[in-house]
Amino acid sequence: MATLMSGTLHVVEYNVLVFRRIWRGSIAVSFFTPVFFLAAMGLGLGTLVNRSSGGVDGVPYLEWLAPSLVAAATMQTAAIEAMYPILAKIVWDKTYEAALATRLTIPDLMRGEIVWITMRMFIVSAMFFIVMVAFGVVHSLESLLIIPAAILTGLAFATPIMAFTATRHNDNGFAAINRFVIIPLYLLAGTFFPIAKLPLALQFVAWATPLAHGVALSRGVVLGNIGAYDALLHAAVLLAYFVGGLIIARALLMKRLAK
Repeated sequence: MATLMSGTLHVVEYNVLVFRRIWRGSIAVSFFTPVFFLAAMGLGLGTLVNRSSGGVDGVPYLEWLAPSLVAAATMQTAAIEAMYPILAKIVWDKTYEAALATRLTIPDLMRGEIVWITMRMFIVSAMFFIVMVAFGVVHSLESLLIIPAAILTGLAFATPIMAFTATRHNDNGFAAINRFVIIPLYLLAGTFFPIAKLPLALQFVAWATPLAHGVALSRGVVLGNIGAYDALLHAAVLLAYFVGGLIIARALLMKRLAK
């Protein structure tokens, strides 16, 4: 057990050392992005929405929007972390090849990357939560549950995309993921308007994706209007994506890196 944890921690330590070079810019982006989003969409557009329709489902638009943006932010960050850094370690920098020349194993690499991505999700969601507090969106301690909800949302994207990355020899496919998956989900998964406003066929598509469940779970714990059954259902879907992606990613990385 100690050896298993040691290998995982070595991978996390490497990522932390790399992050030390860019942490100021990363933290600044993690802080100012929600500030600009909530100011423009929550206060700017939100004023018009509140004036014309009294908010969404009786909730002021800013309070309805903010939790969904946390889930969307972790989705986007997880996708980026599971694409370029992983491919660089496989193809461009050969970091994994060097690591496997030591006592580290492929499962060590997988566990370490998942722990690191989890840490990144925590930073992003915690910074977003601080901004939500500053904007007066948070009204109870239970709202802190949005942080684990957002982390799970990010992980639901991270492992399937990591599995895709394990099959790549260049970054040609990454633009397609951003263009045809990540960006459309911002619009389809209930981030800016209710999924019920979509045509029925697109509603089925939306609920088949992790972000819709991440948004519903995050929004529900902040607004305090989600029941235990619904919360468990959304969490179960996110967990299924995470575990399924993890199993596939592990198998593909074993095939790619084993010699």
